[in-house]
Amino acid sequence: MSDTRFTKDHEWISVAGDIGTIGISDHAQHALGDIVFVELPEIGRHLAQGAEAAVVESVKAASEVYSPASGEVIAINQAIADQPGLVNEGAEGAAWFFKIRLSDPAELAGLMDRATYDGYLKTLE
Repeated sequence: MSDTRFTKDHEWISVAGDIGTIGISDHAQHALGDIVFVELPEIGRHLAQGAEAAVVESVKAASEVYSPASGEVIAINQAIADQPGLVNEGAEGAAWFFKIRLSDPAELAGLMDRATYDGYLKTLE
């Protein structure tokens, strides 16, 4: 996942062509604790970069998931809506939240790569 980028709000986006797969970081799922509910965006919805796209709830808190880039939602991961605990098991892999067709790939330049994100996490400790 070397093409994966991260936001300061702990979302990730992995890009292949003009399709971005989006989820929350491992750090975010650890901070949330046991995830009990996931609300995903509707397919066909247009999201602006930074717009609220989904909701994840744990036994501790509810948190918004923001879109790291602008685009149209083209797929959702129904498995995590049906079994929210999957996010705790594979937040940066199989438990992705949704996919978008990027409308402005240049927005990705403002996001952090893995090394920068890992450095950012150290500033939060």
